[in-house]
Amino acid sequence: MSVGQQEPVHSKVAEDLEHVFDVPVNVSAVLGRTKLEIGELLRLGPGTVLELDRRVGEAIDIFVNDRLVARGEVVLVDDRLGVTMTEIIKSDR
Repeated sequence: MSVGQQEPVHSKVAEDLEHVFDVPVNVSAVLGRTKLEIGELLRLGPGTVLELDRRVGEAIDIFVNDRLVARGEVVLVDDRLGVTMTEIIKSDR
């Protein structure tokens, strides 16, 4: 390669990642949190309402392998709940 020429840039495509497509990950969507004493936890039953630290319509946290990666909204897809991502959280790593 002569002076002034740059090495060709190879663009990444999905096929480059095929070897990791089968790696399992844990995905969690956290609607909110609350703290309970063990006695309160043991008294919970069907129909119990827990007050969470979030308001209706507030974004939920989406974790992959216990790491916050995005925020999103709860959606209804057919008769099931789902999550749509509205914000990707950038990592410092």
